[in-house]
Amino acid sequence: MAHSNATVNEINNKKETPLLIATHENDIEIAKLLIDAGANINQQDAIQDSAYLYVGAQVKTEILRYMMEHAKPNQQVRNRFCGNALIPAAEKGQLDIDHQNDYGYTALIEAVALTDGSKVYQEIVQELVDAGVNQNLRDRYGKTALDYAKEQGYRKMIEILN
Repeated sequence: MAHSNATVNEINNKKETPLLIATHENDIEIAKLLIDAGANINQQDAIQDSAYLYVGAQVKTEILRYMMEHAKPNQQVRNRFCGNALIPAAEKGQLDIDHQNDYGYTALIEAVALTDGSKVYQEIVQELVDAGVNQNLRDRYGKTALDYAKEQGYRKMIEILN
């Protein structure tokens, strides 16, 4: 079933999109369907929340991971406090830089394995390394961030991780 972006990005009286509402409810399946249908993860509501900012701030990791794999987060979009998704996560005590999710992914592994290797992600990898992240942690597939960087041919990330 084809959807127009106008339909999937329709807003209510609070300027919330269906995707933002699905993230508020942590409705993973609906969120995935909306993302697949082309929902804008960066579209902000009346209080400047977007689905991307919200899942980052509320640490809704499954929806966040899906967004990172299937959509294009705009790192320049800021919330009403002029922050991005990282700042509220830190405020909530969710900034364990070596935390591993159910797949064994860390922030470092995700910044390499689930991205396009572009400059913004190279900078994130550099910041994580500078912060003392454990580069030797392996995911449940036995891979480190460096393994993923080599597989994807991300030369700059390989330099940072070596």
